[in-house]
Amino acid sequence: MPFWSEILAHPLTRGMSLDDPKTTELRTRIIREKGFLRQIYEEWYRLLIGHIPDGGGAVLEIGSGGGFLKEYHKDALASEVFFTPHVDVVFNAMTMPFKAASLKAILMVDVLHHIQEPALFFSEAARCMTKGGRCLLIEPWNTPWARWVYQHLHHEPFNPDGGWGIPSTGPLSGANGALPWILVERDYDLFCRRFPEWRISLVTPMMPLVYLLSGGVSLRSLMPAWTYQWIRRMEGSIIGMERKCGMFAFIILEHL
Repeated sequence: MPFWSEILAHPLTRGMSLDDPKTTELRTRIIREKGFLRQIYEEWYRLLIGHIPDGGGAVLEIGSGGGFLKEYHKDALASEVFFTPHVDVVFNAMTMPFKAASLKAILMVDVLHHIQEPALFFSEAARCMTKGGRCLLIEPWNTPWARWVYQHLHHEPFNPDGGWGIPSTGPLSGANGALPWILVERDYDLFCRRFPEWRISLVTPMMPLVYLLSGGVSLRSLMPAWTYQWIRRMEGSIIGMERKCGMFAFIILEHL
């Protein structure tokens, strides 16, 4: 970890393992107490929930972690790969404990790039999803700006030249932040051939600055909460800034 990251590390989780469930529990407190960061999550949740399709079936959040999506969608099933006090069910996304065609939406925030074998997840998600159901994802993205930030200022690996899998180092420490971009953009044609039951219907890069300024869940916030809306308006007002420099992307996969 760079020296400056050691200086800015959030005191609640400084020195703790990413794979320790206690770290995830403490991140619940961090997200709620950091007003700037909380507004990012609130925007993400509104975006995801606003694209849940109509019809029957359950809504599942995978990798609920320290988040608070259930405050915005009380009927969503919260899940994690290990037990934490705020989840409804514990499972690995590569083997999902749901009946066929029982889900109408899977929501994921910063999760896909931690799944060791995403091909297994997409097969399982297709089995569990109703026709017309959606996977709704907020994930790191690969733009020149985002790539520099992730490779120089972030603790997770970010390898745009990587394959479809990631090393098995731990449920949260194992990662490739470039994996979502690899799957749905770099290898778009391969994804469509391997998973004809999924259609990549939307990929929207977003947020070139605010998450970096928030410090995320690992670092102290660099900006006070009252500046969030001002900075977000600035990001959106500069033509092409989010598309060319976005650090995240909103992705919609539709089950055919």
